[in-house]
Amino acid sequence: MNKQGRPPLALPRVVKRLGVVSFFNDFASEMVYPLLPALVTTRLGGSAVTLGLLDGLSEAVSAIIKATSGWLAERARWRRPLIVIGYGIATVARPAMGIVSGAWQVIGLRAADRVGKGVRTPPRDTIIADVSAPGIRGRAFGFHRGMDHAGAVVGPLVAWAALVWGGADPAAVIRWSLIPGVLAVMAVVWALGRIDLPMVRRDRVSDQGTAPDEAQSGGRVLFGLVVGFAFIRFPETLFLLRIQDLGVAVAAVPLLWAFLHVVRSLGSYPGGWASDVLGPKRTMVVGWLLYATVCVGLALSHTALGASAWFLAFGLVAAATESPERTFVAAAGGATGRGRRFGAYHAAVGLAALPGSLFLGALYAGRGGAWALAVSGGTAAVLALIGTVTRHAPRAPTRT
Repeated sequence: MNKQGRPPLALPRVVKRLGVVSFFNDFASEMVYPLLPALVTTRLGGSAVTLGLLDGLSEAVSAIIKATSGWLAERARWRRPLIVIGYGIATVARPAMGIVSGAWQVIGLRAADRVGKGVRTPPRDTIIADVSAPGIRGRAFGFHRGMDHAGAVVGPLVAWAALVWGGADPAAVIRWSLIPGVLAVMAVVWALGRIDLPMVRRDRVSDQGTAPDEAQSGGRVLFGLVVGFAFIRFPETLFLLRIQDLGVAVAAVPLLWAFLHVVRSLGSYPGGWASDVLGPKRTMVVGWLLYATVCVGLALSHTALGASAWFLAFGLVAAATESPERTFVAAAGGATGRGRRFGAYHAAVGLAALPGSLFLGALYAGRGGAWALAVSGGTAAVLALIGTVTRHAPRAPTRT
């Protein structure tokens, strides 16, 4: 029971089902992603700049698609096909990376994978926001992100087992990602087979006018800080390259990547709860400060063990930023135009990631990983300071 003596609100069924979809999709995706630095730099002759381009260009392509997908998501009848098509594109693009012969082809296929993400993400997030009451919306997004990261635990473990015990090479493991990808497509058809659209419409009406005070006071500044963090955030491929530079073996990277997502999965729901109780802004500021601390720690590390510890601590950043960002966007203008807002949000952070990734990749190549991490973490600390001094906004009333 909550403080008002009412029973706690349960997460809607479709949120739980979409969590299952994300589990299988990230199972497939994270079989591939931690192997890309080794594939690109060792087998295909790429560099740190190539890895920065890999992340940045793929996210920029995804961002452009998200803007259109968010606009289409305003029409309820488009949401199911957009989500199914988005997962389908990714399912085909990922295993194809295991059969190409050039770094530029990997970049192109990674961009295609992100096209799928761009198509599906705004309509999926709009559905989650629409069916979840404002007082538990952070937890709804937290649950979904937690399931997503749980799949990201299993995928690298399977990849690690295939590399270490099965004797497979990275390209073969990448091709095997087709299997969980197909399961994700099957799961999304099941998940969206029966959505209670009348319930969605009632929730959209009841949600009018319940935007948190962050949206009314300092909302534009907060959104700008979110985009700024996307720009200065270290690409994860460069995080992986950094820990490899400090002595972590390539065969151990999928295992470490899996443990990173254990941290993310366990932290996602508490991060959503913090967003519901404390407000999105406060929770995100904590996340930015955590990120700055991790960057400093990883910059100063000189051993594989120390690098591994700071890399795992990086998982707490997602817990404190992913759900609060989505909660803020969902309520920033009430229910009206929510699909377009999610499209604009995902597009803005994705477009910011391209120049940021190129900048940090060039800095890594020219001055070294420690210097690039110091610049990234220092800028994040400045963003947290600006967020702290921005006019305080009381948290939204919640019902738990």
